[in-house]
Amino acid sequence: MKHDKLATANAAGLTTAGVYVACRILVGLFPDAAFTVAQSWFHGIELQKLGGWSLTWESFFLGLISSTAFAWAVGWCFAHCYNWFVKK
Repeated sequence: MKHDKLATANAAGLTTAGVYVACRILVGLFPDAAFTVAQSWFHGIELQKLGGWSLTWESFFLGLISSTAFAWAVGWCFAHCYNWFVKK
């Protein structure tokens, strides 16, 4: 079964956009818990030393657009590689 590259890329981009928005809302509502979770994901690096969150609209849209575009490209590459391996 082949993957439709565009459909896979669109699904990856949309999923990432949804997760990004949900994460941003949770960071805004629970900043201390978000620091704790982020620190656990980065193997205990003390993120508090870096300062607080920067929850501006500019950073929101930059993060949303860049993460969605990156996920779209990864989805397209995944489908391309998947289809290549299916042929072999």
